[in-house]
Amino acid sequence: MAPSPRVSHGILSLVIKSKDELYRSYMPHIKNGGIFVPTLRDYHLGEEVFMLLDLMEEPDKIPVTGKVVWVTPRGAQGGKKAGIGIQLSAEDNTVVSKIETYLAGALGSGRLTHTM
Repeated sequence: MAPSPRVSHGILSLVIKSKDELYRSYMPHIKNGGIFVPTLRDYHLGEEVFMLLDLMEEPDKIPVTGKVVWVTPRGAQGGKKAGIGIQLSAEDNTVVSKIETYLAGALGSGRLTHTM
């Protein structure tokens, strides 16, 4: 039996100050887009989360909702940061547009990210 989503335990916060950080955190291969959030808290796949995203030159923090679709545990091989990948909700399409505008020309570069 698959674990059922549980109520989130707090608001996540992510500050992205550079295009390079954004590239490493964005997950374009996820439907509706996704973003990796470094955290040491334990989350489960399917868990619903709420996050405030402080994105580079945007004047205000952007509220984002989604569900956990990726977990990198503490002590992962290859020195990967512990954290979760959040699949953005369909309502967050404005956020995805902003992110992809910032990353124009860089998305297909094949550089390493926090998840791949």
